[in-house]
Formats: sequence, C-alpha cells, structure tokens
Amino acid sequence: MDQFIKTYLPNVSEIPDEFIKATGETLYMSAWTALIAGVLGILLGVLLVAIGPRGILQNLVIYNVLDKLINTIRSIPFIIMIPLFVVFTRFLVGTIIGVNAALVPLVIGIIPFYARQIENALLEVDPGVIEAAQAMGTSPIGIIFRIYLVEGLSSIIRVSAVTIINVIGLTAMAGAVGAGGLGNLAITRGYNRFQTDVTIVATLLILLLVFISQFISNLLIKKTTH
Repeated sequence: MDQFIKTYLPNVSEIPDEFIKATGETLYMSAWTALIAGVLGILLGVLLVAIGPRGILQNLVIYNVLDKLINTIRSIPFIIMIPLFVVFTRFLVGTIIGVNAALVPLVIGIIPFYARQIENALLEVDPGVIEAAQAMGTSPIGIIFRIYLVEGLSSIIRVSAVTIINVIGLTAMAGAVGAGGLGNLAITRGYNRFQTDVTIVATLLILLLVFISQFISNLLIKKTTH
C-alpha cells in the first residue's frame, strides 16, 4: 500500500499530517456549525410555523418580516457572505482567518437555510392531529413538543442530513479564503501548486464525510419512521 501511494499519489504521501489536520479542521467546523446553527435553526423554524398562516400562534406581521429576512440572507452567495461579515467576525473571534473565524459566516449562512427546511418539515405534519390536540385543550407549547417535533421527527432528520451535507460543502468553500480544512488544502496545495493528487484525495475525503453523514441519517430515519 505504501508503495502504491508513493507511486500514484506522490504529493499526498509527503503530507499525511496535513491531511489529518485538515480533516480534523473540516470536522471541527462542520460539527460546531451544525450544533449552533442546528439549535438556532430549529427554534426559528418552529417559530415560523407557529406564527405562520396556519400557525397556532398566528402573527402574520412578524412572520412576514422573518420570511423576508430569511429569503434575503439565503440569497447572498456564501463566498460573498465571508467578506460581508468580516467586521462582525473580527468582533466576535478577534480574527478573520482560520477555523474559528469561518464559523461566523457558516452559522449565519446555515441558520436561515435550516430554519426554512425545518419549517417545511413541520408543515408536513397532519393538520388534523393538530386540530385534535387543540380540541383537547393542549397548550401551544404542548403542541410544539408533543405534535410538531414528534410527528415531524423523520422529516426533521431528513432535512438535517441535507443541511449537514450543505455545511460540509460550505466548509470546503470557506477553505478557499484561508479558513483551513480540506477545502483549503485542495486549493493551496492541490490547485495552486498543480498537485492534482492532493486535490483528488481531499475531494474524496469530503465525499466520504458526506456519505457517512447520509448513511447515519438514513439509519435514523428508518428507526423513527412509523
């Protein structure tokens, strides 16, 4: 195996430590973005459903404001969002490069995307079940936790998987502007130095992370589908 790597992946064989470090950075950015944006995205998504046109706490004024804000942020390309929030990033983490700096635009970019996904997932819950719960005197909080989040669990897992895959892709894009990770390695070593084998292996590792996250989500969906 060592001889195969040295023969067909000569540049990769010289920097195994860099690949390990870059993979760790990608996992770090993905995990923290998924955690922070996941919590805030679910809260925002639930709020959108609760105050939306079919919501149990209908408030169309606030809903329309949030709806427009989400659509606006989602329309900004991520590669533009990174320099757009550079001042805010520096204020929060004290730097504009590195994995911690990348978390700021990553979280800002993912929250509205995930919130919209959560909203769509919860809107799939049978309205009849919600009406029955209301008729039984269940409070809005009870409906959110006992109906929306329970009945919509499979859909939530499905859209979460899509979001995590999107996060992994964005970490690679963030690497193009010095955020670290496999994307940064593919650009700085693979593309800039014409080391094609480095680019290929970095890409394969990113795809592997995507496949693993998709596999895990499929297992969870099967276990929660009823």
